[in-house]
Amino acid sequence: MKFSEMPYERPDREELLKQLSELAGRIKDAKSGEEQFEIHKEFYKIYGHFVTARALVEVRNAIDTTDGFYEKENDFFDEFIPVIQNVKNEYDKALYDSPYRAYLEDRIGRVAFKNTELSLKAYSEKITELMQEENALISRYNKLIATAKIEFEGEVYNISLLRPHLTDKDRDHRKKAWKALADYFLSVTAEIDEIFDKMVKNRTAQAQAMGYKDYVELGYYRMQRNSYDRDMVENFRRQVKSEFVPFVKKLEEKRKQRLGLSELKYYDNDVFFSEGNPAPIGTPEEILKKGQEMYKELSAETGEFFDFMLKSELFDVLGRKNKRAGGFMTYFPDHKAPFVFANFNGTSSDVDVITHECGHAFQGYITRDDEIMEHNDLTMETAEIHSMSMEYFTYNWMDKFFGERKDDYLTMHLEDSAEFLPYGCMVDEFQHIVYSKPDMTPAQRKDVWKKLEGEYRPWLDYGNDPFFGAGGWWQKQLHIFCYPFYYIDYVLASVCAMQFKIAMDKDYNDAWERYLKLCKLSVRDFYVPELKAVGLESPFEDGCIKHIVEEMEKKI
Repeated sequence: MKFSEMPYERPDREELLKQLSELAGRIKDAKSGEEQFEIHKEFYKIYGHFVTARALVEVRNAIDTTDGFYEKENDFFDEFIPVIQNVKNEYDKALYDSPYRAYLEDRIGRVAFKNTELSLKAYSEKITELMQEENALISRYNKLIATAKIEFEGEVYNISLLRPHLTDKDRDHRKKAWKALADYFLSVTAEIDEIFDKMVKNRTAQAQAMGYKDYVELGYYRMQRNSYDRDMVENFRRQVKSEFVPFVKKLEEKRKQRLGLSELKYYDNDVFFSEGNPAPIGTPEEILKKGQEMYKELSAETGEFFDFMLKSELFDVLGRKNKRAGGFMTYFPDHKAPFVFANFNGTSSDVDVITHECGHAFQGYITRDDEIMEHNDLTMETAEIHSMSMEYFTYNWMDKFFGERKDDYLTMHLEDSAEFLPYGCMVDEFQHIVYSKPDMTPAQRKDVWKKLEGEYRPWLDYGNDPFFGAGGWWQKQLHIFCYPFYYIDYVLASVCAMQFKIAMDKDYNDAWERYLKLCKLSVRDFYVPELKAVGLESPFEDGCIKHIVEEMEKKI
């Protein structure tokens, strides 16, 4: 079925709650593990239908945040999701407390039950209203960013469509574009501060209502951190500071010389060549066509996947006004179909969508026939390995998109990937500090960001810019608002993806088979055992970061 033909009907609230509650009762009354598993398969169908409806609304609202119908449907889910979560908890607990647990663990997996344990710690009926308020704040932030109107040189842009000007090869031009972006954020920074202040206090109130010290503890449960804790993350960030930041400082010096500059300003941060960054050749339609050719050549599995995505219209990648910023992959269980959302803007990030988001979608596609829904309840540190590794596995086909500037793109991608690690850790540490001290003022939060930039990105010079220079950069990082504590998972996954890059340079076919194995494993086991099963070192192991730096220095 094509995406445009996928039907949407608002779930019947009371009927759905009744169905889930009845299933929980039947689970408790069941006389065997086999009987419980058959009931659980009914749950898959009912809950999968709900998830599909929610995903359709998310996508269609994101495609046009001013569409009145889907805006109202999004409001419905903002209010309803915390309610259904409480009933789902009732069902999950009935399954979790089963006297036939051994049988169910054999059928569903140990990871699923650990995730259920964390989920039961993450949600409670007593915080329903707070969660509804939190969802409304997230939607408010998303709409504010999506409907941004930035005047620049006689035209009006949103943030995504301004991107080519922010990376223009002419330094004065991109400086003016960054000034326009800063002016926009300066005009709404008070509102963003208000939204975020309410978010921090709301999330803290949720944590305290559930008996936790702060939202950091609750946030880790929400992210289903089933294999690591905040101390391990802190140790990981410390290694990035000590090993990766000095390495990136060398890269910045190299880039400064390449650009022919005496000093790097913040508006130079995303530019890698004096002649400008390599840009993809062709229209968006041609880029998708080249993506189809690439994936057919890469493997039989990827070729089949991409054909399916195009035939079923499962891409919405054109940048448009009123379209939500960013990119993501979601999944429609009823149709066994992934969906890729993005904002093409004529820069290399268009190709990154064809690799990164398609890495997510490919993994969802090749496991779509697994009847165990929990096998695809991916935690993000694993999910992002699929996407970030695909960026490297497609290196050999970049001439299709960049022509004679293929090597420039590969240089830029490697350097940008390295520079991301300190930034990702900075975003994570910022959130730990903010939620550990929820009574900070907006000005104090910006001071925290400024201090962290001095530790993680000391090469950046904001001059006297009144927004970015005052510690405002984080206000355009949507994960901080919408997905608390998600961002470190990108960093952990990037370390694993770099290991695949090192491996593929030695034996590409072997590395690809190991990657394919990881995708198919999905979440049948916990994080570290799965990494070991495909020959990857855990990012948390002391010395892993140092080893990655040594290997990356050879490549750059």
